[in-house]
Amino acid sequence: MTAAIDLTEKFAAFSDHWRPRIAARLNGQDVRLVKVQGVFPWHSHETADEMFLVWKGRFRVEFRDRIVSLDPGQFIVVPRGAEHRTAADEEAEVMIFEPSEVVNTGDAPPSEFTAPSGQTV
Repeated sequence: MTAAIDLTEKFAAFSDHWRPRIAARLNGQDVRLVKVQGVFPWHSHETADEMFLVWKGRFRVEFRDRIVSLDPGQFIVVPRGAEHRTAADEEAEVMIFEPSEVVNTGDAPPSEFTAPSGQTV
């Protein structure tokens, strides 16, 4: 992709929560955009790190022993194998960087939170 990507435009193209959309791909990784609100299930990704970058709103990543709260412009890398869940009290817009084959719910059982793979925006 050689054109500029407008994140405001891309986030405006969908409204559902917890359903990541692929905005770009590079080197076997996806740049995924997701709107979040509420609490996501506990899970881990055994073979992949994932990075969460907050675009709008407040977002938190909860680990069993601590909570990391993020504001716009802040990011966190969750190491592979680390059990976590994500949450936002009000709607937030977040970019996720992770390998293309990663399922958003990791090792959690399939549920209403399990996003279809390959959706683009």
